[in-house]
Amino acid sequence: MLEYLDYEEGRALRLTPNRSLSWQGNIIFFGLIAVVTLMVAVGWSLAGAWMILPFAGLELAVVAYGLYYTSRQCYRQEVLVLTPDTVRLEKGINQKDSEWTMPRHWVRVIMEMPRHGFAVPRLMLAYHDTRVPLARFLNPEDLEAFIDFLENAGIRVERHHPAGVWWF
Repeated sequence: MLEYLDYEEGRALRLTPNRSLSWQGNIIFFGLIAVVTLMVAVGWSLAGAWMILPFAGLELAVVAYGLYYTSRQCYRQEVLVLTPDTVRLEKGINQKDSEWTMPRHWVRVIMEMPRHGFAVPRLMLAYHDTRVPLARFLNPEDLEAFIDFLENAGIRVERHHPAGVWWF
């Protein structure tokens, strides 16, 4: 998802993944799964198959971890700040974990096109030998809007197509 931010010295854009379910929704979903799983497991254990209970607990632990990890990754964000002289990229989850500042006139975005139509192009912010992955979580529509934003801001976008191979 793209969010245009007000910035005193230039233009800024916040990139975030689409969140289809909130944290409260994840908790409700896990609660429903846990109730059904525990009802079935307790029923089978009362019928004499008590070995079901540890596996039901293991299943719930794996589902809980998967929901937590996915929800946490959906709170990643990247902030791209364009000033007349610099391009600054900040990345993090809930706070700024890393930051890159590059001179605007030498920065380019490398767009690696996929081999087939089902994949999304990969973007990298490049300056000399430094290459930083950019916007890995955007859907195709947001990626197109982001590329348009970069081109309108005067950032050079290089499209690299993969070399053809005989089996594709």
